[in-house]
Amino acid sequence: MPRLALVPGEPAGVGPELCVRIAQDAWPARLVAYGDGETLLAAARALGLPLRLLGPGEESAPGELPLVEHANPHATRFGHADPGNAAAVVGALRSAAADALAGTVDGLVTGPVHKASINRGGIPYTGTTELLAEVASSEVVMMLASPRLRVALATTHLPLRAVPGALTPALLERVLRITDAALRRDFGLPEPRLRVLGLNPHAGESGELGREEIEVIIPVLERLRGEGLRLEGPLPADTAFLPQQRGAFDAVVAMYHDQGLPVLKASGFEEAVNLTLGLPFPRVAVDHGTALELAGRGLADASSLRHAVALCARLAARRAGRLPHDEGRPA
Repeated sequence: MPRLALVPGEPAGVGPELCVRIAQDAWPARLVAYGDGETLLAAARALGLPLRLLGPGEESAPGELPLVEHANPHATRFGHADPGNAAAVVGALRSAAADALAGTVDGLVTGPVHKASINRGGIPYTGTTELLAEVASSEVVMMLASPRLRVALATTHLPLRAVPGALTPALLERVLRITDAALRRDFGLPEPRLRVLGLNPHAGESGELGREEIEVIIPVLERLRGEGLRLEGPLPADTAFLPQQRGAFDAVVAMYHDQGLPVLKASGFEEAVNLTLGLPFPRVAVDHGTALELAGRGLADASSLRHAVALCARLAARRAGRLPHDEGRPA
């Protein structure tokens, strides 16, 4: 079975209790937590669930969790993110990524982090995707996926007014190549079909509503089509996701964060996960935030983390050649 690093994320959020919940089940993977042991035990007490922490190399059963300790300097108060614990949160992520690069673990599953708290703790932080790209020295693409839909992003956490300037031919080509390669390698699709959105309403309306489609997107698509990539677009975003058309493509490439992700989340928020394409190891994360208002109350839904663990286990097994290429197309 693949060995997966499980990083709870923000200790004051719902991540620790979600990890406790999934530790009660048997998985087709060996889970190893990277974080603060006292926080995990406190979460177990709050939920009224058993949890026994083990050494990182020990075999575990349901109700047990091997741990690579990254102790918080300040005691966790659920619901109250403490910037003083930012270094431990980021340290756990870096440690898990380093172990994945070294082959100690086969994949990385991450819970939600509190970006504002990390920045207030004196650590410049834009997101875990960007952190992992830096640790692995990799060019990456953010993709969110559910059983019904996959959406990759050309740009991620940018103000909307900064998107047109960031959307260069080189950037778009890189995103399309990485997405195509990941669908081939990790999802077993020999000829992935990518539906590419335009930036402007109506995909620019032949230049009447903007020229990014004409000057940036179309030339890149034409060049890559000449190499054999199956690319459709640029398409208007308001009709590209129609349910009756979803069998015609394997993933959508959106130009900016809120162009594609609301559709995916509306189609099944509890089942959605966040993948980082282009890393030398699988990384899958939950598709929700820290939910500080729910932390420690036993109300958080573990569905997204369950889907993240299951998908990461499959991707790790496939990369190791232990699983046929059968992921296939979205339902």
